[in-house]
Amino acid sequence: MNVPSLLVTRRRFITRVVQLSTTLLALPWIARAAAPIVKILETKIISQQPEFYNGWATVARRQNGDLWVSWSGGRESHVDPFGQVHSMTSHDDGATWTWPRVLLDSITDDRDSGVLETAQGTLIVTTFTSLAYELHLKSQSIFADHKETGWVSQPMPPEQLAKWRAAHSRLNDDERNSELGEWLIRSTDGGRAWSERIPTLVNSPHGPIQLKDGRLLYAGKKLWSEDRKIGVVVSSNDGLTWEWLSEIPTRKGDKGSSYHELHAVETTDGTLIVHVRNHNEANKFWTLQTESIDGGQTWSELHPICYGFPSHLLRLRNGHILMSYGYRKKPYGNRARISTNHGKTWGDELIISADGIDGDIGYPSTIELADGTLLTVWYESLAKPKLAVLRQSKWRIA
Repeated sequence: MNVPSLLVTRRRFITRVVQLSTTLLALPWIARAAAPIVKILETKIISQQPEFYNGWATVARRQNGDLWVSWSGGRESHVDPFGQVHSMTSHDDGATWTWPRVLLDSITDDRDSGVLETAQGTLIVTTFTSLAYELHLKSQSIFADHKETGWVSQPMPPEQLAKWRAAHSRLNDDERNSELGEWLIRSTDGGRAWSERIPTLVNSPHGPIQLKDGRLLYAGKKLWSEDRKIGVVVSSNDGLTWEWLSEIPTRKGDKGSSYHELHAVETTDGTLIVHVRNHNEANKFWTLQTESIDGGQTWSELHPICYGFPSHLLRLRNGHILMSYGYRKKPYGNRARISTNHGKTWGDELIISADGIDGDIGYPSTIELADGTLLTVWYESLAKPKLAVLRQSKWRIA
C-alpha cells in the first residue's frame, strides 16, 4: 500500500475543495438557483378605437372564466375634459375582445378604472373625476413640468382649444367642483345594467380587493380632501357603502402628499400587503411596501422594493405573490417580480415588455388563466398619432 500517494491525493482533494468554495463565495450567483426566465407567448394591441387615447386599464378574470378589462377611454390626450369609463369582455382568454362599451360618462373627466368581481358575482368598476385639464386651458400647454412621465404636449391649435372650452362651459365653477370625487359603479347582472355612482372615500387605479373574511378592502388616497392622506377603507355590504379603516403612516422624512396609486393583496397567511407609488426624494419613483398582520388596523413602516410604478398585486394559485409595474426609463416597458414568502422578499426582475417609446406607459395589471398562463394588460403611447393604446401580453415563467 502506497501511503504517501494516498496522502498526496487527499491533500489535492482538500485543496481543490477549498479552491472551489472560495470561488463560490467570490461569485455567489453561481451558488444560487438560476433566475426565472419569462417566455412571452404573445403581445398585441387590444384596444379597437385608435381615434381615442386609451389609458390606465385593469383586467380581471370572472368566476365563469370571462375576462373583463376597464379603462379611461373616449379621450384625446393624457389629460382632457372628455374621459369616459370604457370596458370590453373576452370569452376566450384574451384571444378576442368584444367591442368597447361606455359604462360611465360624467360631465367631466373620468379617469383611471379598476375592475373586480366579488364573491357574490357583483362587478365593481372604480374611477375618479378630475379637473386637471383646467391647468391646460390656463396655460395652453399640457403639464410641461411632468417630464418624468415622458410626455410633453404642444400648445393647442385654435380648433382644439375651442372644443375644450366648450366642454368646460357645460358646468359653472361650483358645479365642476361638486363633480370631483372617488367613485365606483356596480352591476349585479353580469355587466348589463349599472348603478349610479357610489362614493368610495379613496381612489387608486386598480381598485379594491376582496378579503377571505368577505370584506372588500380598498387601499388608496383621499384625492380631494385637504390632508390627501393614504390608507384603507372597507365595505361589508358588497361595495354599497364604505368606511374609513386606517391610515398608512408616513415614513420618516417623507411627505404623505407625495404618495400615490396604491394596491393591496392578502397573502395565504393572512398578511395584507400594500404597494405605494412614491414621489419623495428618498427612493423617488420607487414602489414602497407596507404590511398589516391585524386585518388592516395597523401598518408597518413603508420600505422600498424597487424602481417602477404603480404596482399591481396578484396572489397566484400556488400562493406566491406577483407584482406588475411600469418601468418609466429606457428601455420603457413593464416588469414583474415574484415573492415566495408572503412579501418578505422579492425575486429578480421579469421583463414583460421593453419596447415603449417614452414614459407615457404602464399601469399593468395581471391575471392568471386556468392553465397557469399569465395575462398582463397595460397602456402605452404611440409615436404617430400621439395617442395611447391598450396592449396585452400572455406569458409564462420558464
